[in-house]
Amino acid sequence: MSVIEAQAAPPRTREVVFATLREETATWLFVVKTLLAFYITGWLAMRLALPQPSTAMLTTIIVANRQTGMVLAKSFYRAIGTLVGALAGFLIVAFFPQERVLFLSALSLWVGVCAGGAMLYRNFKSYAFVLAGYTAAIVALPVINGPLEVFNSAVWRLSEVLLGIGVSAAVSDIVFPSRIRDDLRRLCRAQFANFIDFVQRAMCGKVARADIENAHLRFVRDAVTVEDLRSSVIFEDPEARARSGHMLLLNQRFMATSTTLQTLHHLINRLKRKGHDIAANALIEVYRPLAGALDAPIEAGAAARVLLPRLDGARKAIKERKATLRAEMASAYDMLDFDTGATLIDRFVDELYAYVEAASALQAPRLSGTVAERVSFERSSDYRGAALAMLRTSLVMGILSFFWIVSAWPSGGSAMLLATVFSGLFAAAPNPSQWVLHTSLGFAVGTCASFICQFFVLPLMDGFGLLLAGSVPFLMIGMAMMMWPITARAGVGYCMGFTLTVAIRNEMNYDVVFFWNDTLAQYIGLAATGVAFLLLPSAIGSVGLRRRQLDRLRRQVRLAATAPLPGLRARFESINHDLFGQIVAQTERGSQASRSLTAWTLSVHEVGRTLIELRNDMANRPLPEEVREAIERTIDAIAHLYEYPDTTTYAQARSALAATMAMIEGDEAMALLLNHLHVLRLAMLDEQSVLADYMQAQPNAQGVAHAT
Repeated sequence: MSVIEAQAAPPRTREVVFATLREETATWLFVVKTLLAFYITGWLAMRLALPQPSTAMLTTIIVANRQTGMVLAKSFYRAIGTLVGALAGFLIVAFFPQERVLFLSALSLWVGVCAGGAMLYRNFKSYAFVLAGYTAAIVALPVINGPLEVFNSAVWRLSEVLLGIGVSAAVSDIVFPSRIRDDLRRLCRAQFANFIDFVQRAMCGKVARADIENAHLRFVRDAVTVEDLRSSVIFEDPEARARSGHMLLLNQRFMATSTTLQTLHHLINRLKRKGHDIAANALIEVYRPLAGALDAPIEAGAAARVLLPRLDGARKAIKERKATLRAEMASAYDMLDFDTGATLIDRFVDELYAYVEAASALQAPRLSGTVAERVSFERSSDYRGAALAMLRTSLVMGILSFFWIVSAWPSGGSAMLLATVFSGLFAAAPNPSQWVLHTSLGFAVGTCASFICQFFVLPLMDGFGLLLAGSVPFLMIGMAMMMWPITARAGVGYCMGFTLTVAIRNEMNYDVVFFWNDTLAQYIGLAATGVAFLLLPSAIGSVGLRRRQLDRLRRQVRLAATAPLPGLRARFESINHDLFGQIVAQTERGSQASRSLTAWTLSVHEVGRTLIELRNDMANRPLPEEVREAIERTIDAIAHLYEYPDTTTYAQARSALAATMAMIEGDEAMALLLNHLHVLRLAMLDEQSVLADYMQAQPNAQGVAHAT
C-alpha cells in the first residue's frame, strides 16, 4: 500500500463509521418516538376508561413511520377508513341483527370489497380501504350476540383509534420531527440536475437507444417517486401545501419534456440508420447551442434561475441556425426530414424552458402568483386484480364464518379479525404468501414474548410506571426489527402479536387458557389467509397481469387518439408513467418481460404524444373536410394498430398514413401537420421498434419513398 493510500484509508473508515452511526441513531430515534406514542396513548386510554386501550396502542404501531409526513398521511387515511368502517359495521348489524348467516355474509362481502378497493390505489389511500374493512369487523363481530350494543361498540372503537392517531401525529410532529419536505427537496434538486446533465450530454445526437431507455426508466421512477412524496408532504405544513400545485406542475412539465427528448433522439437515430445524414447532421447543428446553454454549475437555489437567460440565448441561436441550415437541404425529402426535426426541437426547447421556469419558481424562497396551469396526476389500476382480491378475501371470510358457526367456538371472531387485517394489508404485496409467512413468524415470536411478559413479568408489577418498565424491553425488540430491512416484515408481525395478545387494560386478566385459545384462533386466521394466497395467488407479478398491463399500455394510444383535448397531455403522461412505474416494480429487471414492456412503453409514449400534438394543431386551424377525414382515419388506424397489433392492422395503418401524407404534401399551410405525420411514419418504419415484428415488404408510397 502506498503512503497516499494509507493516508486515504482512515477517512473512508471514518465515513463508514459515521454513516453507520447516523443510520443506527435514526433507527433508535424511531424506536423511542414510537414507544413514547405507544405508552402515552395507553395512559390516556386507561385514564379515559376506554374498554380496549390495546386497540389505541396498536394504532400507534400501525401508523409508525420514520418521517413525520408519512405518519400524518397514514393517520389521515386511517381516520377516514375507520369512520367509514364504523358506519359500515353499524349498518350491517342494523340490517341483520338476528340473522347470523346474512350478517356474516354481508360482513364478508364488505371486507372483500375493501380488499379489492385497496388494490386500486397506491400509498395510504389503499390503506384507508384496509381499515374500512377491518374496522367494520372489530365493530360488528364483538356484538354479534348483543346487537343493541353496536352503537357503543362503534363509538368505543372510533375513540380508541382516533386517540392513537392523534397521539402518534403529535409525537411525530413535535419530538425530533423528520420532514418529508427535506427529502422531497433533495430529490427534486437531484432530478433537475440529472435531467439537465443528461440533456446536455445528449445534444451530440449520438445517444444510443439503450442509453435513452435507461435514462427514460430513471425519469419515470423519479416522476412517480416525486408524486408519491408530494401526496404525503402536504400534510406536514402550510408551505408544503402552498407549493404542492407548483410541484405537480413541475413534475408534469418534466414528464412532457423527457418524452419530447425521447422522440427527438429517436428521430435523429432513425435518420442516421437510414442514411439520411444531411438532415440528421443539420438537426444536430441546430440544437447544439443548447449544450452550451446548459453548461452551467448546478447550484442549490440558483440552478434554474441562471439557466433561463441562457436558454433564451440558445433559442435565438437555434432560430438563426435553423434558417441557415434549412436553405442547404439538397432535396424535398431532406427538407421534410429537417422540418420535422426542427418542429420537435422547437417544441423541446419550449418545454425545457417551461420546465426550468417552473423549477425556478419552486426554488424561490417565496412563491409568486398562483399556478396558471392546473394539472393532476392520474393513476392506472388493474380492475381484474382488484376483483381477484375481493373474491379471495370474501371466500376466506366466508369459510371462517362457516367454521365459526359450525364449531360455535367463542374465539372464532379473533380468527376473522386477523384474516381481515392480513387479507387486505398484503393484497397489493409483490409476493403476498411470503409476506404472510414472514409476518406470521414475527407474530408467533411476539406472542411468545407477550406470554412471558403477561404471565411472568406484569403480575409482579403494580401501576403504570412499572407496567412500562416491564413491557418496554419486549416491545423495543420488535420496533427495532421494523427498521431493519431484512426483518421489517417480521418486526411488524412481532409488534402486532405482542400488542394484541398482551391486551393491556385497566383491569388485566391473567387467564392462560383464554390467552392460548385466543392466540390459536389468531393463528388459524393467519393460516387461512396464507392458504388463500397460495390457492388464489395475487395478480401482481403474474403472466395475466403483464398481459393486462400491456393491453392497458397499448390502449393509451387510443386515449391519445380520442379523449377530449383539454388536459389530455397531462393525463396521458401521468397514466403512462404510473403504469410504467408498476411495470418496473413488478417485473424482474433485465428479464424478457421487462424488456418487452419497456419497449412498448417507449413506443406508446412517442406515438401517443405525437397524436396529441397532431390533434391539437388540427383543432387550431381550418382544414378541408377531406383532409380532416383522412387525418382522422389515419389516427384511428394507428390507434387500432396498437390495440390489436398484427400484420393486417400494421398494413392498414401504414397505408392510411401514406395516403394522408401524399394528400397534404406540398401544401405549405399544412406543413406542421405533415411534420407530425412524418414522425409517426418514421416510428412505424423503425426496424428496432416493437412494430418490427409486424412489418412486411410493401411498395413505396408516392412522395415519401426515401422513408421506407
